Amino acid sequence: MTDPIARQVRRQPLPEFIAMLALIFAVIAFSIDSMLPALPEIAAALTPEDVNRAQLVLTAFVGGMGLGLLVAGPVSDSLGRKPVIVAGFALYAAAAVAAIFADTLEHLLAARFVQGLGAAAPRIVALAMVRDLYQGREMARITSFVMMIFILVPAVAPSIGAVVIHFVGWRGVFGSFVVLALVGSLWMHLRRPETLPPERRQRLSLRNLAASAAEVLGNRQVQLVTLVMTLGFGQMFALLSSAQQLFVDTYGKGQDFPLWFAAMALLSGSGTVLNARYVVRLGMRRIVVMAYRMQVVVSGVMTVLVLGDLLPEALRFPAFFFWAVSVFFMAGVTFGNLNAMALQRMGHVAGMAASVIGAVSTFGAVLIAAPVGLLFDGTARPIVLATLVCSGLAALLMRRVHEV
Repeated sequence: MTDPIARQVRRQPLPEFIAMLALIFAVIAFSIDSMLPALPEIAAALTPEDVNRAQLVLTAFVGGMGLGLLVAGPVSDSLGRKPVIVAGFALYAAAAVAAIFADTLEHLLAARFVQGLGAAAPRIVALAMVRDLYQGREMARITSFVMMIFILVPAVAPSIGAVVIHFVGWRGVFGSFVVLALVGSLWMHLRRPETLPPERRQRLSLRNLAASAAEVLGNRQVQLVTLVMTLGFGQMFALLSSAQQLFVDTYGKGQDFPLWFAAMALLSGSGTVLNARYVVRLGMRRIVVMAYRMQVVVSGVMTVLVLGDLLPEALRFPAFFFWAVSVFFMAGVTFGNLNAMALQRMGHVAGMAASVIGAVSTFGAVLIAAPVGLLFDGTARPIVLATLVCSGLAALLMRRVHEV
């Protein structure tokens, strides 16, 4: 990169840049995982007649984020990255305040949807910032470190959520979202230079937006990578949606649920560390292909065991736990690489590309996760079978993706 602003940003400490991006992604992960211990109380308070509907608190947030992703990236291509991220945090915090006072499930879901809209800006524009400065395998290495935080946050989010709920009830969790939004927006505003100089910005018009979107959607490789990301996000969100019921109702780990969830996240977080270490040497595509093939094998074996009811009682939870760790491990290995592969070809319209890719994969993930979560029948069968199908399709699609 040759412009003065880019050189200034590149001179900023890389660890701080990664830490700031990690905080942004941590806010998104915390917004989902910290709600898990609250679902029983939300169900009892707002939807006692159908407790499964409480899962929609998660999918409503993800659905709102999917819609927001369509807007945030293109706007940041025109106005710059920093103001869009700060505005997104402001909307996120305002919706969190509204959620505190929600008196029906419908009101809470509406607030969570708007909260997701706000979260979309920091979530997707942060990726565009990385693409402004880096590309290829170096971008994949940096996003791997950021995704490590995204994967590891679930290790502590349910425990923090449980502590907050213990002292102030489930509504207090939304207060913690406001605090995180303030920290993230102030850090961004005070410490980070703009990564998109004025001369590289695009005029915000329907014609320019349509042309940029058509370029992104018309690229065959971007299409394939986006579909793979959709399947990966879908199976992960489906597991998250059912996690509390699986650990508590199916395997009787209610009292220790936060601890087991923390152990699962910590173990699976090693995937991002391994990816950051080996991606430059092995390449992004090779690692992603190996990860999905591994997941097909593990989920295939688990499907046979749960559908055939072949496991003795003592081994049912250990087998499920090992399988769940493999799902999150796969996410840590693949998501950073897939984002880098998709954005590599779209550096000149990074905001639009990040928005389109993020929106499609997020909306698609909701379409996968919501019905799988609602199919919960007291066993792990629906989520295990869904993961096998998603990973199998992803592995097949990756055969058509080329390395960059």
